[in-house]
Order: sequence, then structure tokens, then C-alpha cells
Amino acid sequence: MKEEYKVTRTLSVFMLTMINVATIGSIKNWPIMAEYGLSSAFFYLFATLVFFLPASLVSAELATGWPKIGGVFVWVKEAFGHRIGFLSVWLLWFQTIVWYPTALTLVAGAIAYLIDPTLAGNKIFSFSVVFVLFWITTLINFRGMRTSGWISSIGMIFGTFLPGLFIIALGVAWLFSGNPSHIEWKAEDFFPNMTSFHQMVLFIGVMISLAGMEMSAVHARDVEHPKKDYPKAILFSALIILGLSIPGSLAIALVIPQKEINLLSGALQALSIFLQSYGLQKFTPLLALLIGVGTIASISTWIVGPTKGLLAAAQSGDLPPLFRKINKHGMPVPLLIAQAIIVSFLSLLFIFLPTLNEAYWILMAVVSELYLLMYLFMFAAAIVLRYKKPHVERPYKIPGGKFGIWTIASLGFLSSLFAMIVGFFPPAHIPIGQTGLYMVLLLGAVILFSLGPVFILLFQKPIWKEKLDHELMQD
Repeated sequence: MKEEYKVTRTLSVFMLTMINVATIGSIKNWPIMAEYGLSSAFFYLFATLVFFLPASLVSAELATGWPKIGGVFVWVKEAFGHRIGFLSVWLLWFQTIVWYPTALTLVAGAIAYLIDPTLAGNKIFSFSVVFVLFWITTLINFRGMRTSGWISSIGMIFGTFLPGLFIIALGVAWLFSGNPSHIEWKAEDFFPNMTSFHQMVLFIGVMISLAGMEMSAVHARDVEHPKKDYPKAILFSALIILGLSIPGSLAIALVIPQKEINLLSGALQALSIFLQSYGLQKFTPLLALLIGVGTIASISTWIVGPTKGLLAAAQSGDLPPLFRKINKHGMPVPLLIAQAIIVSFLSLLFIFLPTLNEAYWILMAVVSELYLLMYLFMFAAAIVLRYKKPHVERPYKIPGGKFGIWTIASLGFLSSLFAMIVGFFPPAHIPIGQTGLYMVLLLGAVILFSLGPVFILLFQKPIWKEKLDHELMQD
């Protein structure tokens, strides 16, 4: 039976902005930045300058120049060839595979606050919630991009904006009411110790929390007017994300000592303290539920994006024909199912590692290294394509000619490379154990996971290159 898939423009500027905010601006990231106290504001601004803005500007140029399904795969393939393009989208996809369990543990924490707060540290409970919710969210995304876009929009309004603004408002009230503060409001505390690797390693968490703007580029073909709407969505997204994240992280650091911040449920910790102090603890379950909704919206967004990038690689013959099949809504169902199976097995780490904080940080370290390696390819591709494909129309183009693209892309490339190096050092306050063993295991994991495309292409068959009817319609 022939499959038909007609591309329809289903995403407005508002929906794409919500997808971006869902991807990056979730409350689940705030506890990581709160680890720094007042210094978190410095690192947010610094990471924005050297990484977030370069990644956003480069993504806008590449996505409007090559508005095809595939995103990073298409860009890097155009610059460096097919194999490096496949590796890049593999890194983007695989790092999300490792990240999903860490993100959904926040939802487990929110559900625990609804039932019994002591469950927040229960490994079996966390695994069960991650397993069930990921499969449910995967099945919902079979309905297509319009459904995914609405989930992101509604989830961000009720799951990020409302509870986020509430946390910020309570933080401001706490500060001006004379309550005790765990932040030293001194100018010297704004600047962290830039010579300490153990302190700088947390900067990786800040950078990764701002990563993902390029992910929405896989939806460029779904945008109503991609040439003018995509750059608008980038700008609106950046303003919203920074406007919420900086004061939100400071609000958490205000009421929780650094050593007591739970990386999985720090936002809920802060809310609980705020509400108890103001006699509003009866609202804790409701706000916990809303934060859980926001996190699920973020997960829903990520479930679709990287798999559509990998779909482009599959349609180029890098994966067996099974993985390039799509349903009537244009969703890569076999890829989504394979993804859910892998995530289910990875979630078992929460049972076998000694503590949830340790499991969280180890998974985040692997995610960071894989993701930053992908960014190296993306920033380099932006420079190469200015020389290799100078005549391709780019409705949004980084100003300043070749000097401009070299400056912006190099800034992003060097910050990503620096973050990769620093990321091999464990933070001092996380009980990792032997530092040497940690570094060796992390390096081994990065190498092993990066070799995935090599092993896959070793078994490539001629049938993988055969075109399907619906693929011809998309070329």
C-alpha cells in the first residue's frame, strides 16, 4: 500500500516560540543554575553572550537558508558530507535519549508532592513514573505536529509561565520581607572563581540549559512563513527564556542552601518553603502539578524534534527502510517506538546507581559532551557554507559578511570546545567517587555513543537507499 504524506504549514510564530520555550525554558533547569547563587546571573549572561546568541543566530541563518526537514543533518551534510551529517544528527538524537529520564524525574517529584513528598527520593517510584509517562507522551505524538505544537503551547502557559512567575513573585516578596537569604548580595559574589575547574564544571549545566534553539529548525518546513517567522520566533523565545530563568534560579537559591539543592526537584523544594512561610501550603499540590505539566510539554517537544532529524538521515539511506516510515500525520512512528524502548532501559540507572543526584549528574555529563560535540560541527558548518554555498538565499543572514559569521560562529565553537574540556571534571559537591575513574568512564561513554553511525553503516544494505513513494513527494 502506498503511503501519502502532504506537507502542510501548521506552525505559527506563537506556536514555534512556545516550542522553543518548551525546549529550553522549562523550570526543570533552574535548580542547576541555582547551584551558583548570585553567580548564576553572571553565568547566565556570560553563557548567553558566548553560546546562546551564537547558537540562535547561526540556527536562524541555516534554518532559513535550508528550510528542509532534517535541520542539523542537512546543514552539516551540505558542509562536510553525508557521513559527518549523519554523525551530527545522531549526536543530537542520542543525547536526548540519555536526557529524557533526567527530565521526567522532575515530573516524578511533582507527583510525589501530590501523594507523599518522601516518594521524591524513591528510586522505584521515579523509574515507574519515567517509564509510564514517556510511553504515554510518545503515543500522543503519533497525532502529528499540530497536536505537538498545542501541547507545547498549553504546557508552557500553565506549566512554566504561571508557576515560574509565581516562584519569582514569592522570591521578590521573600527578599523584601526581611526573611533570611542564602545569597550573599555582594559585588564580589557576582563573579565566580574562574580558575576552579570544580566550580566551572557547573557552567556546563548553564550552557546546556540554554541549548536547543537549533532543534526547532527541524520544524522549519512546518512553519507558515519560514523565511520571516523563524527569526521572529528565535527573538521572542530568547527574551522569554532569559526573562524567566535568571530571576527564577535566584529565587530558588534565595531559600535553599547550595548543598541542599535537589537537582531533580529544586523548584518544588523552593515552592514548598515559600508556601509554608506564607501559610499557603495548600497550594503546593496544584503548583507541583502545573510544573509537572510544563515538564511533560518540554519532553513532548523534544520527542518529536530530534527524531524528525534522524528521519531525514533514514530517508537518505543511513538506516533500514523500517525507520523511514511515517504515518498519515507525518510522524516517524518506528523511530519513536525504538526511542521509547531505549529510554526505558536507560531509566533503570535510577534503580542501580547509589543516589538520584549522582545518577542525574552522570547522565547530564554524558548528554553535555555529546551535545557539545554536535555544536562543534554545527558552528563549523555555518562558516564553511558561507564559502561553499555563497549563492544560497538566506532570508536571515548574520550581519558583517565573512567577518560577522567568523566572529559569531567561532565564539560558539570555542565556548563549546572549552565546555567539553571542563565537563570531564566532576563538580566538588556531587559525590561521584574517584575522579580518574569518572573521567575515563565519561570519555569511554562519549566515544562509544559517537561510534553508533560507524557501526550502523558497516551493515548498510543496498535496499536502504531505495526510495519510498512518500519520500519522493518530499524531495
